[in-house]
Amino acid sequence: MCFDPLLSILFIVLLFLAIHSYLLYPIIMKVIAFFHKEHGTSLVNPTVSILISAYNEVKVIRNRIENIAGQDYDFAKIEVLVGSDDSSDGTNDALIHLEKQYPWLKVFIFTERRGKASVLNDLAHSARNEILVFTDANTEFDRAAVRVLLQGFGNDEIGGICGRLILLETGANRSESIEERKYWEYETFIKKAEGKCGILIGANGGIFAVRRSLFEELPPDAITDDFYITLSVLLKNRKFTYEENAIATEDITANITTELRRKIRFAATNFQTLAYFRRLLFNRNVLLSFAFWSHKIIRWFFPLILAGIFVLNVLLRKSSGFYSVTFELQLAFYAVGLIGYLFSLVKIRIALFSGVYFFLVSNLALFLGMVRFVQGKQSTIWQSTPR
Repeated sequence: MCFDPLLSILFIVLLFLAIHSYLLYPIIMKVIAFFHKEHGTSLVNPTVSILISAYNEVKVIRNRIENIAGQDYDFAKIEVLVGSDDSSDGTNDALIHLEKQYPWLKVFIFTERRGKASVLNDLAHSARNEILVFTDANTEFDRAAVRVLLQGFGNDEIGGICGRLILLETGANRSESIEERKYWEYETFIKKAEGKCGILIGANGGIFAVRRSLFEELPPDAITDDFYITLSVLLKNRKFTYEENAIATEDITANITTELRRKIRFAATNFQTLAYFRRLLFNRNVLLSFAFWSHKIIRWFFPLILAGIFVLNVLLRKSSGFYSVTFELQLAFYAVGLIGYLFSLVKIRIALFSGVYFFLVSNLALFLGMVRFVQGKQSTIWQSTPR
C-alpha cells in the first residue's frame, strides 16, 4: 500500500491527543501548579447553608444528618436544607422526624418528581447564608470538613472550593470497585493541580462550596449539577480551588453494570452542559481553556479518537514497520481488555487486565452517552445509585 501523508498526519494527531489527555496533561498541570502560589486560608467562619437533594434515601439519610450534626463548627451559623424529590420509601417520614430533633434542619417535601437540579434550585433560593455547601445523602464528612472547606473564602478572588472525596471499597462487589477507586485517585491528582491554579474543572458532588452570590440557577435540561455550578463560577472570572484537607467519604457499592449505567447518564449530561459553556473553549484565560480542552473535551470524544486511531492504523499498517507495530499493539490492548472482561465473569482480578477492561467500559459508556445525547433521550430524572 502507498504511503498517504495525510492519513499519517491524522493518525499522529489523534495518537498525540490520546496520550496528551491521559498522560501529558496531568504532568503539565502538576508542573504549572508547582509555580503557582498557594491561595492561602484565614480564620473566617462565614454563615453556611448545606444543601442536599434526596430521592429514596431512607437507608442513609439519618446517618447523613447525624454526621453533619457532628461538625466542628458554630451551628448558630449553619442551616441544613434537605429536599425530598417525591420520595416513596420512608425518606419523608425520617426527615420530618429529624427536623423536630435538629433546629438548624429545614426539610422540603416535594410531591412531584422533578429531578435533582430543580430541587437544588429551590433549596438555593430558600438558603439565607453566605456560602452554599453541596453534598449528597450518601456522603460522610470528616468532623472538621466544613470548617476547613470554608477557610479559603477569606480570599475574595475565590468563588468556589472543592473538598477531597475518598471512595471506600465495601460490600460484596469490593473486587469490582478497585478500578473505580484507582481512577478516582488519578482524577483527584488532576483536581488538586487544577485547584492550585484556581481553575478546577468540575467539583465532586460529595463536598464543594460556592458563594451564594455566584450561584446560577440550574437549567431544567439534563445536566450534571456539580459540573455546571463549577463552570458557572469559572465563567464569572472567579477562582475555583481544591482543599485536600476538607475530607469526605463515600462507599462504592455498585458493580460494573451499575457503574456503566451511571457513566452513560453522566456522559450524556456532559454534552448538554457543554452547550451552555462554549465560551470556555476559547476563553481569555488561556490556561482555563487549555484545561477544559485537555481534561474534558478530548476525554468526551475519546471513543471517536480510539476508533479513528484504529481505522487509520488499519489503512496504514502495510506502509511501514512503525504502523505494523502500532497495529499489533492495539490488537494486544483490546485483547487484554477482552480477557479482563472474561476474568470479571468468574470474579478473577488481575490488575493489568481489569484496568484495561475498566478503561474500555468507561469509553463505551462515553460513546453510548454521546448517542443518547444526540437522540435527545436523556431524562432530567433518574434513579439514584443503589446503596
